[in-house]
Amino acid sequence: MCGHFRSLLLAAVLVLGMLSPSMSMGERIKDVVSIEGVRANQLFGYGLVIGLNGTGDKGGTSFTIQALANMLEHMGIHVSPQDLKVTNVAAVMVSASLPPFARVGKKIDVTVSSIGDAKTLQGGTLLLTPLKGVDGKIYALAQGPLSLGGFRAGGAAGGGVTKNHPTVARISAGAIVEKEVPFSLNDKKELTFILDNPDFVTAARVAEAINSKFRQQLAMPLDSGTLRVKVPALFRGNVVNLLAELGDLEVVPDSIAKVVVSEKTGTVVMGENVRVSTVAIAHGNLHIQIKETQNVSQPSSFAPRPPAGGALAAQTEGGTIIAPGGSTVVTPESSVAVEEENRRLLLIPKGNTIGELIKALNAIGVTPRDLIAILQAIKAAGALQAKLEII
Repeated sequence: MCGHFRSLLLAAVLVLGMLSPSMSMGERIKDVVSIEGVRANQLFGYGLVIGLNGTGDKGGTSFTIQALANMLEHMGIHVSPQDLKVTNVAAVMVSASLPPFARVGKKIDVTVSSIGDAKTLQGGTLLLTPLKGVDGKIYALAQGPLSLGGFRAGGAAGGGVTKNHPTVARISAGAIVEKEVPFSLNDKKELTFILDNPDFVTAARVAEAINSKFRQQLAMPLDSGTLRVKVPALFRGNVVNLLAELGDLEVVPDSIAKVVVSEKTGTVVMGENVRVSTVAIAHGNLHIQIKETQNVSQPSSFAPRPPAGGALAAQTEGGTIIAPGGSTVVTPESSVAVEEENRRLLLIPKGNTIGELIKALNAIGVTPRDLIAILQAIKAAGALQAKLEII
């Protein structure tokens, strides 16, 4: 029995040994930082989509006709814009993101968005469109059939069915890179790491992890969001391998205590570091209900006739007096009901976590909308030890 117990104990130690690294794992450095200069660049261009089934630009989009006439002119076909009457062409803006280190010939995805009054881009094909950067230079060329992921079908009377957004489309691998953004890593002697979520503790932990890895002072935090990393002599001219080793190092990122509130949707998101000081909370809702009703007063058929010359004077037809027996009157009636909820006072002791606060508030039936008002009041009272951000 003792040997069996010893075997079970050894197995448990082995299991805990295998689980402990995963339980203490943090985030990889490459998931929490970016490298200065290694970034994407935005491209855009103006183009034409052709082949639409009568759903292209129609009235009020003279620039579409002018662009079509200019394109035909470049192809040796002279035509006046006033003579063009087409409904299968749409003017669009084409946008794309040029990834870092993209070489000539690489294909990237593009997004095509209508800028005219086209009903749908379904079935269209984008003509050759140059994509420029902010410097005005052409970095890619886009062309190809569009993919909408939806549709729009309508009838002659104006009705129809629409699925998703039919005036925005994508072309997978629809642009070819024609010009590269010059950037070299291997000639760097120093790198700058930028934290995705700036925090002094996280910056210090990243620097400590890098210095511990190479056992020398390579990383130095400059502020809460920036670190300067020296390239060791062993990796001069081979910075890619250095970044490969640094990227897999694990750190536990820290974060400030923050509560994010969305007034529009009633969403409340709170971090684990949020704390509440001693505070007493009483929250009651005031419900006001106003109901409007219309009462109809219908007189009987034997009601006395109105006097002659009155508001409802009798009418004569062929010498016969015709007078109504009464008049129907509509009288509005309003009823107002006011109800105030009776909520008990709730005491939240100091040091409680936000989870315990929410549990206590849920016990008295607080809705998300009520929670937003309560958190704002707690923050105003100075008892919420967190940053309250309203979006």
